[in-house]
Amino acid sequence: MTMRRIILFSSSNRRQQPPRKQYNNLNHLRTLFEGTFKAVRDRGLDHAVEREKHLKPLISLKNLIKREPSKSLPISIITQNKESLQLPFRPIEFTRKYPSAFHEFLPVAAALNAPHIRLTPQALSIDSDEQLLYQSDGYKEQIANRLLKLLMISRIHKIPLSIIEHLKWDLGLPHDYLHGIIPEFPDYFRVVHEKSRAFRNDDDRVLELVCWSNELAVSVMEKKNKKKGSDFEFPVQFSTGFEMDRSYQRWLSQWQKLPYVSPYENAAHLSASSDESDRWVVGVLHEILHVLVPKKTEKDNLLILGDWLGLRSRFKRALLQHPGIFYLSSKIGTQIVVLREGYKRGSLAERHPFMDLRSQYIHLMNTTIKEDGKDVKVVLAKINQDESNDKDLEEGRAGEDDREIKGDRDESSEVEAEDANEDAFEGEDDSEDDDEEQPRKVNFKTAQSSWGRVVGRVKPMRDSKRERSAGRSTQKFRERNQSEASRRLQIRGRNKDVESSVQRSRSSKSRGKVIT
Repeated sequence: MTMRRIILFSSSNRRQQPPRKQYNNLNHLRTLFEGTFKAVRDRGLDHAVEREKHLKPLISLKNLIKREPSKSLPISIITQNKESLQLPFRPIEFTRKYPSAFHEFLPVAAALNAPHIRLTPQALSIDSDEQLLYQSDGYKEQIANRLLKLLMISRIHKIPLSIIEHLKWDLGLPHDYLHGIIPEFPDYFRVVHEKSRAFRNDDDRVLELVCWSNELAVSVMEKKNKKKGSDFEFPVQFSTGFEMDRSYQRWLSQWQKLPYVSPYENAAHLSASSDESDRWVVGVLHEILHVLVPKKTEKDNLLILGDWLGLRSRFKRALLQHPGIFYLSSKIGTQIVVLREGYKRGSLAERHPFMDLRSQYIHLMNTTIKEDGKDVKVVLAKINQDESNDKDLEEGRAGEDDREIKGDRDESSEVEAEDANEDAFEGEDDSEDDDEEQPRKVNFKTAQSSWGRVVGRVKPMRDSKRERSAGRSTQKFRERNQSEASRRLQIRGRNKDVESSVQRSRSSKSRGKVIT
C-alpha cells in the first residue's frame, strides 16, 4: 500500500498538494455586518425550485420498480418503503397522481387482487436515455471530478459516505456509484473504514482522497477571472424590491475589495469573526454549489457538510448575510439554497445533459392522460396551462388533481389564503346568484296593483344581493297568501251554494207534502 501511494504521488499529472499560502497581511480588525434584511421573494428562482417538486420521490420509485425482475411491484411493498422513497403522501395516491409515469393493474394470479404498479413506456424510454448517460465515459469523468473537488475542499481530505448520500441527488450520482464509478478511479479516491470517523450514524465508511490535482484545485471564480489569487468581486444580484440599507451597501462595497482566498487554500489563520474569514466561507459555499449539477441543494445538506468541515455556524451566517449571492427558497416546504449566479430568468444559465433528462421527467409528470373508452391516449400538456383546466381533465381519474408547472406564474401563501376566503364567500351566495340572473338583465320592472292598474316603474334595489332576494321572498309570500285567501273564498262560496241547494230541495219537498 505504501509503495502504491508513492507511485501515485510521483505521477506527472497528479502532484502532491502544494504548500498552503499564508495571508498574514490581512486586516483582522474588521467585523462582520450585524444588520438585518427583509426577505424578498424571487419568482424566477422559486419557479425553478417548485417545478422539481415530487421529482425526487418519482425517480426513486422508478428505480425501485425497475430493479425488480418482473418490472412491477405490489402497492404493499411500495408502502413499506414509503419513508426511504420520501413519498409525500400515500403511495397509491402518488402513483395515481402521475398516470403518465406509473400504470396500475391487477395481476390475474395475485392474491386478493392486490394492485401492482409498473412503469409506462414513456417512463421506460426516458430511463433508457438516463442509463446511457450514466454509462458514458465523459459523464463518469465529470462525477469523479466533482467528488475529487469536494475531497480537496475538505480539511482532512476525507468525507463520510453518509454525507455523500445526502448530496447524491444534487451530485448526479447513480444509485450504484459505489460499485460502478468509485472503483474505476483508484488514483482519485478510495473507500476506507474508520470507526473514529463515523459521522452521525454507525456507517464508518469514508471516501478518502488518494492524490491531489493541481489542475482541478482552481475555483470557478479564478477560472472566470483567469488570474489565480487576484482581487475580484463576487457577482451580486438582488431580488426585485430588495431594500438595501446604506450601511450594508457601504459594508458590501468594502467587503468586495478584500483579497480573494481560494476555497482550496488553508484559511485556518483567519479569525472566525472577521470579514476575511466570511469572504473565504462565501467562496467555499460558492464553489460547492458550482460543483453540484443543479446549482442548488437543501439547506440541511450544506449544514451537514459544514458540520463535518467545522464551518456550520459560519455557513449559516454567510447564507443570511449575502442575499445577493445566495437565495433561500421555501416554496416546497423545505429551505433550498440557490446560487443566483447559476440561474438566468428562472432557468439554469448553462445547460447540462443530466438536467435535460430531469426536464423530460418533469414534462412527463405534467402530461395528462385522456381516456376515450378502451383507448388511452397521451396528450402533451402545456407547461403554462391554467390550474382550472388541469382539474377538469383529471376529474375522471378517481378525483385526483394533476398539478401543472405554470411558467413564470408564482403563487404566495398570502394570495392562496385570500383566494380561499373569496371562494368561501362566493360559495355562500351561489343560490342567490342563480335566482338573480333574470333581474340583472332587466333594468326596470313594472308592477301592477291587484285592480289591474299600472302603479309605476319600480327600480331594482341596489343595496345588496341579500336585500333583493329578501324583497322577492316577501313578494312571493304575499302572492302565496293572496292565492290561499282566494282559494278559501272559493271553497266557502261553493259550500254556501251546496247548502242553499239543499235548503231549496227540502223546502220544495215540504211544499209538496202540504199541497197533497
